[in-house]
Amino acid sequence: MEPELRRLVDRQEIEQVLIAYCIHLDRMDLAALAGLFTDDCHVDYSDDPRLKSNGAADLAKSLERMWRWARTSHHLSNVVIEFDGADAASVTSYVYAWHERADGSTATIMGQYDDRLVRQSDTWLIARRRMVMNGSDAGFSVPINAFERLPPPEGWMPPEQLDKS
Repeated sequence: MEPELRRLVDRQEIEQVLIAYCIHLDRMDLAALAGLFTDDCHVDYSDDPRLKSNGAADLAKSLERMWRWARTSHHLSNVVIEFDGADAASVTSYVYAWHERADGSTATIMGQYDDRLVRQSDTWLIARRRMVMNGSDAGFSVPINAFERLPPPEGWMPPEQLDKS
């Protein structure tokens, strides 16, 4: 396959892995979800040790916590893929995740997945995942890693302060 065509196919295959994660998580098909990760993967959702996993089997066990939700809906967008050679890629994608409890109350989070994918036996798998939270509604209380913005430039003032000066 031509190198340019190979890259396009790789991009599509990587995006499909990320989308499959969302589908399998919403269905709670944890065995299929674990199959998207390398056997020795590292997954970090939080500083809380209960939200960290080492290995695909550990990840599937950890995600059993998602059974507390009656329904979920994960939406993926803004996928940026940077290749590192032929068989590795760093990927950032945005996630919007809605969760409903058995009592009907809901919780929503907006965040990002920072992933490292590798090709093993002609299949792209997630070797490392770190999730960060950009924001959430009041119903979401899981301590996900916080997204860190750059600080404002020196001397910057909010518009409401500019109007007073």
